[in-house]
This record gives sequence, structure tokens and C-alpha cells, in this order.
Amino acid sequence: MTAPEDGRVREIDALRGLALCGILFVNIVGITGMPTGPDAGAAPSLRHHAYETLLHQRFFPIFCMLFGLGFALFLGAAARRTRHPRLALLARLGFLIPIGLVHQALQPREVLLVYAVAGIVVLLPASFLPRAATLIAGLAATAAALFAGGGAWLIPGLFLLGMAAAQYGLHRGLDRHGRWEAPVFGVTAVLAVALNTWQIRSGTEPSGSPLAATAGVVTAIAYTSGLLALLRTTARRPLGAVLEPLGRMALTNYVVATPAVIAADQVLRLGEAPRYGTVMALGVAILIASAAVSMAWLRRFRHGPVEWVWRCLTWWSLIPNRTPSTRPAPVRG
Repeated sequence: MTAPEDGRVREIDALRGLALCGILFVNIVGITGMPTGPDAGAAPSLRHHAYETLLHQRFFPIFCMLFGLGFALFLGAAARRTRHPRLALLARLGFLIPIGLVHQALQPREVLLVYAVAGIVVLLPASFLPRAATLIAGLAATAAALFAGGGAWLIPGLFLLGMAAAQYGLHRGLDRHGRWEAPVFGVTAVLAVALNTWQIRSGTEPSGSPLAATAGVVTAIAYTSGLLALLRTTARRPLGAVLEPLGRMALTNYVVATPAVIAADQVLRLGEAPRYGTVMALGVAILIASAAVSMAWLRRFRHGPVEWVWRCLTWWSLIPNRTPSTRPAPVRG
């Protein structure tokens, strides 16, 4: 699996789709205010532990690194289009702020606004640094954030690590970098199981402790390497068919999922009691609908609707979005 004709790296789209899937279930809990852990008023159940160790804080590190990687790739592409690529990067991050503000009206805990501000503060200055300095700064910031308990503190360091990954070209020819994915998955999966078991036995919640934060990042690495390993097998076609469209329209799917969850919760009332099975069912239903709509949309258009608006705002021009195959043929008389 390599880059298609439009230059996109399909593995990155698939990883973004995977992250979107995991984040949706966590967002359902946050949007509905469903009680978890001590807030549920009862001893943590097996479902609660599964949610905390497999989902909560386990997918957002993937999204953070991909955000930094994506903006490094954008900066490189902008340099081929304009003499002032960093102004284009600033515009792209700046126009994410109003998108985040609008979304925040529905979801107070949404991350787009935080990503936009952190991107301006972190990614833009880092674009002047040598790639080695970016990597070192990313490792140091991530280590410090893990020591501080993770959460939002991880964002700057993971942004920088994603940018460094792009600067070192790790996104190029992922299928030609050897069979490293399976060994990395094996090691990190064992570590993830050990750390998550330790977290459960210690009663540590997924935020506020170095143990839980480290378990989250290691689990995210296991998910990433595991998916990349699967993309080298016969599972590539079905996985790519679902995850790539979700990833290409990640911003649209992320934003649209919020009103869908709010509407569904008018009936489900998840804030009244912890019902993890209902959360899973609702998340799967939204993901199936999102995948179907994304597949249909991308047959006709290059970018998702929110992605297209964001791109037009970034370049302050109306960018064609229809794919060439869908343009009507000229009438011959």
C-alpha cells in the first residue's frame, strides 16, 4: 500500500481513520456526561476497566502525532506553491480556531481549538529548527508530559514528534521500510498489557498519573504498529476500504458525530447511568454511517465538506473539489 495518484499516503489515512474510531467512543462518554469510575457510584466493572485501558486516552496520542506530521507535510507542499509557506501554515492553523469555536458550542471538551492554538505556539516556531532539534524537543516534551500525568500536556511533544517523523521521511514508502511493524507491535503489545494491568491493579485513573499516561502512549504505539502490520497482509483491502475514507474525512466525521451523539442521547439518556454496551452500539452505528457516507462522498469529491471549506479558507480561494470523473461531459450538437 503506497501513495495513490493524488500523493496521499494511504497508511496515514488509515491510521487517522483508526484514531477517529477510538476517539468517537470516548467522545460519546464525554458528550453525554455518562458517569464512569468513582462517578458511577459503584465499584469499577470489567467493562469500565476495558474502556479505561483500551479506549480512554489510547487513541488521542495517534491523532496528535498525525496532526504534527500532517502539518509538516502541508508546509512542504505549501513551499512548492508559495514563497511564504509559513504564512500559509499560520492561516491553516488560524482558520481552525473558528471551526473549533463553533464545534465547542456543542462539545465543550472538543480539541480542535486546543490543537489550533498549540499548533501556532509549537509547530510554527519548530518549523525553523533543524529536524534533530525538533526530535529532541519532542522527546523531552513528551517525557516531561508523561511525568506530569499526560492529558493535554502531551499535545506539544507529540506534535513535535509527528513533525520530526515527517522531516525524517518516515511516512515515505512505509511498505519499503522492512518488516519492523510486527516486532514493534509484539514488544509494545506486551508492554501495554503489563502497564494496563498495573494500572487496573493500582486503581489509577487514565489521567493524572505517569503510569496511566505511559500506558496510554504505549498502547497507542501498539495500535499504530499493529494496524501497519495488518496492512501488509490480505486484510489490507477490507481495512483500507473502511479506514481510509474515514481518515480522509476525519475532520468532517469528527465534527458531524457530535450532533449525532447529542440527538441520540435525547433518547438514550446515557448521563443517567454507566452503559458501556450502549456506548459501543451507538459508536458502531455512527461509524458505519460515517464510513458509508465518506465512501460515497469521495467517489465524487476530492475532500470532505469541512476539509474543503478549511482548504478554501487557508488559500483564500475557491478550490475545485469535484473529481474529474464526475464532471459532466460537454454537450455535442
